[in-house]
Amino acid sequence: MPIPVEYVNGKKYFTVLENNPEVMNALAPKLGLSPRLKFHDVYSLTERSLLAMIPRPCLALLVIIPRTPAWYAERKAEDDAKPEYTGFGADEPVVWFKQTIGHACGSYGLTHLAINGPARHFVEPGSILARIREEALPLKIEERAQYLYDNKEFEEAHQSVAEMGDTVAPDAEGGNEAGHFIAFIKGDDGKLWELEGSRKGPIERGQLADDEDVLSEKALALGIGRIIELEKASGGGELRFSCIALAEG
Repeated sequence: MPIPVEYVNGKKYFTVLENNPEVMNALAPKLGLSPRLKFHDVYSLTERSLLAMIPRPCLALLVIIPRTPAWYAERKAEDDAKPEYTGFGADEPVVWFKQTIGHACGSYGLTHLAINGPARHFVEPGSILARIREEALPLKIEERAQYLYDNKEFEEAHQSVAEMGDTVAPDAEGGNEAGHFIAFIKGDDGKLWELEGSRKGPIERGQLADDEDVLSEKALALGIGRIIELEKASGGGELRFSCIALAEG
């Protein structure tokens, strides 16, 4: 049986997941992503020999980045300048969920990258992910958030892999302020999308060429690279992050 979720002051908390291929390769098929796709560690964003180890095209990236003062300030300024996202329906460029479950950012990230962009063509018919996309698509943001909050299949899949990994997860009251999970996908519109449930909505980071995937030089510069450069400009130390890539094979 999956370990139970916790409730603190009436709010549901999942168990924190590690961002590594072992955990996400166990969770993805439980949710309904085809086993033809696998997550791979990204050991370098610049070393060609290490990048060559990842099958291409790369369909999505799942990244966890520490919340440094410089990044926090930039996030706040960016979000303060935007209205709350109100997209829904078939014309929505990406399907985005506002995160209302504590410590569930790993599963939100996996869901975001699996039901958007090229990975969604690998979602098994009738699976949890297929139903999530189909049933959430016509809902407005608050309804959509509640839909995922109440989704027992989503909860059980997450909790079933919660004890995997090498580190002890913090309890619900301990918080999870060390970092944020972000999914980067290339949308059907060719744009790089940054998807994180704790923001005000999906964020478009720029246009990619037909032959550029999310591990291309331009996509990395617009995505993770932008955060790394922000940290360098602030005079901060080395930015330590975890990045895994989704690809076929």
